[in-house]
Amino acid sequence: MKISWGTGIVLAFVGFIAFIMYFIVSMNVDDKYDHDLVSEDYYGEELKYQKDIDKLKNAKSLVTNISHERTEDGLKINFPEDIDYKEITGKMFLYRPSNKQLDFETAISLSNPYLLIPDKRLVDGRWNIKIDWQYKGKSYLFKESIVY
Repeated sequence: MKISWGTGIVLAFVGFIAFIMYFIVSMNVDDKYDHDLVSEDYYGEELKYQKDIDKLKNAKSLVTNISHERTEDGLKINFPEDIDYKEITGKMFLYRPSNKQLDFETAISLSNPYLLIPDKRLVDGRWNIKIDWQYKGKSYLFKESIVY
């Protein structure tokens, strides 16, 4: 039996449609493909994110922002010189994208205008720094990726 080119095209379309329908049904029925992109508390998380945006704007309005430098002792995080460092509170989070076990969080209590992270706590490579700090009731946020 010989199949004409018209019949071949129709069979190809039917086969393609059957494959797509199988794919759609299996993706909707199988639980291992159930990945929701939106969290349960979407609006609450959005409000938190808006607070972070406001803190970043506050930090940009400062005359001088937080800076950092690598020293022999470790990573030195300098707070703005034009404010009283004794009134700064908050927390600092260092995130290591390649190794979750190296992440750590530290509360900020300053006796100097800088915060020193010892060299033994940091390994060479990429780090994400997030410093959420307050000064006289106003909140600020500093975020940066560094290579140590």
